[in-house]
Amino acid sequence: MTIEIAEKKGKKSKKDAVAEPAAVDAGETKKEKRKRKSDDADASGAVVDEDKAERKRRKKEEKEKRKAEAAAAAAAGATDAGEAEADVDKSEKKKRKKEKKAKSGEADGEGESAGSPSDKKRKRTDTEEASAAEPSSSKKDKKQKSKKHRASEPEAASTSTSIPASSAATPSPSDISAYLAEHAITLSTPITPALSFAALQVPEGLRSAFAGFDKPTPVQACTWPPALEGRDVVGIAETGSGKTLAFGIPALSRLMSKSKKAKPQVRVLVVAPTRELALQTHDTLTALGGPAGINCVAVFGGVDKGAQIRALKNAHIVVGTPGRILDLVNDGACDLSQVSYLVLDEADRMLDRGFENDIRSIIGNTKQEGRQTLMFSATWPEAVRRLAGTFQKDPVRVTVGSDELTANSRVEQEVEVFENDREKDDRLMKHLRVLAPHKKRASDPEAERILVFVLYKKEATRVENTLRRSGYAVNGLHGDMSQNARLEALQGFRDGTTRLLVATDVAARGLDIPNVACVINYSFPLTIEDYIHRIGRTGRGGRSGKSITFFTGDKHERGLAGELARVLRDSGFECEELQKRFPMTIKKKTHSVYGAFFRDDVDMTAVPKKIVFDD
Repeated sequence: MTIEIAEKKGKKSKKDAVAEPAAVDAGETKKEKRKRKSDDADASGAVVDEDKAERKRRKKEEKEKRKAEAAAAAAAGATDAGEAEADVDKSEKKKRKKEKKAKSGEADGEGESAGSPSDKKRKRTDTEEASAAEPSSSKKDKKQKSKKHRASEPEAASTSTSIPASSAATPSPSDISAYLAEHAITLSTPITPALSFAALQVPEGLRSAFAGFDKPTPVQACTWPPALEGRDVVGIAETGSGKTLAFGIPALSRLMSKSKKAKPQVRVLVVAPTRELALQTHDTLTALGGPAGINCVAVFGGVDKGAQIRALKNAHIVVGTPGRILDLVNDGACDLSQVSYLVLDEADRMLDRGFENDIRSIIGNTKQEGRQTLMFSATWPEAVRRLAGTFQKDPVRVTVGSDELTANSRVEQEVEVFENDREKDDRLMKHLRVLAPHKKRASDPEAERILVFVLYKKEATRVENTLRRSGYAVNGLHGDMSQNARLEALQGFRDGTTRLLVATDVAARGLDIPNVACVINYSFPLTIEDYIHRIGRTGRGGRSGKSITFFTGDKHERGLAGELARVLRDSGFECEELQKRFPMTIKKKTHSVYGAFFRDDVDMTAVPKKIVFDD
């Protein structure tokens, strides 16, 4: 009995001995499991915290991006704001659903944390994939939004006009007053001048005209705003003040706003006093309007009408002299019935040359209702005022400087008095040796040019031949030359092939020839107005210039000595020799273009009032 109990105890102890190590192993496994569970729980909690922080950060970034995109869309005037908001709402809903799924997955993961490690690992992988999928979905949304934004840009461009919004600040009243006072500008109606090119509402294609210029000239700054609004304008300014672009930019802007599919019709008419001025204006408008498909045709006398008639069939702009324009109208070759933009350039000069009746006939053939009329002139005589009162409606008159004819203040005037005409040739050669020491030079567009004015055609030919025999590269420009020869001579002078040009007064008005450093009046003109226009060929575009005038006092010159002295005095120059040798009388007129002349130095009380004849 005792033995059996002992054996049982021994067996039990053996079993306990065998079971004890197994129990130890089992105990170690449970500890490790608990440790793993706690580690996994901490890791999953850390992942959850990291995921929550990441989602909050992404949500904040998305919110800021949406605000920035909404602000940009509002600034750009995007038309698909409603669609963008709908897309944002949809993306937000999708994100909320994903977040809910992720939360539910995390809750399941926490509830099954006692499960196998492989399940936890799989859940972590799924969570990381979901978090990685969210940025990719946001990228897709961004791509879709950028595509929609790019698609909306052409639509906005097509619905808007080609005239960009002005980025320049509106000048204050004090700035406007200071600008008008600085440039001696008088306005008949208050306007806001365009003090910079950025302030102009013009098509982008016209801005190439402003290249090389810092700001508009005074006449441009004050005539562009009313002209672009469709109002009638009168511009009174000195020569070389930029009047061609003053009326050219609004004309081209108006044509560019028209449909290009419409049949070509003459809608803009520019009337000029001379062929040279008409051709110069034509070249300027063609250079600016040609790239936009705007056809400009110049019509003037001295050439065959056939080519001009053919060109008129596709014309949008016609620039010409009064005689040839009226001739083509009477022939039925030039239809002006659709002209809604009319320009009279150098109006006082055209009236002075006796074109008033032609001008009135031309205007009568243009569109009467809705026509915009612009007149530009160096003076404001009674005849021009009557014309403006007849054909313009409440025009804005812009006067830069004085409305009386005054010399360009940037031109230094020098007058040399001679006893005999024969002294002129020697004095001319003396000046040319200083002004043009290199008689012949290769074509140079930047070379300074010298313009010699004479009174008669034969005199021009003689002086030209004299200079050519002396070795100078010289051309002439006068009425006895054919039109082609005149154009070649003028072009050679413009591009610098010849630096000397001997011309009659045909080239004295309106021509813009660059880099004319000096004007020499070899013979004095018939009127003081022509003198002022002659010397106005230099000192253009803000540059300074010089004029040298030969004065003998013969024939008509003696009666102009007083007016010449006044012009010199008003410009800050004096000529003592002129005042000593000639009477300083000034011929008065009823106005600056027409009228009878009379002396103002005669004591009318001493003149007999009645003539009595002896029997």
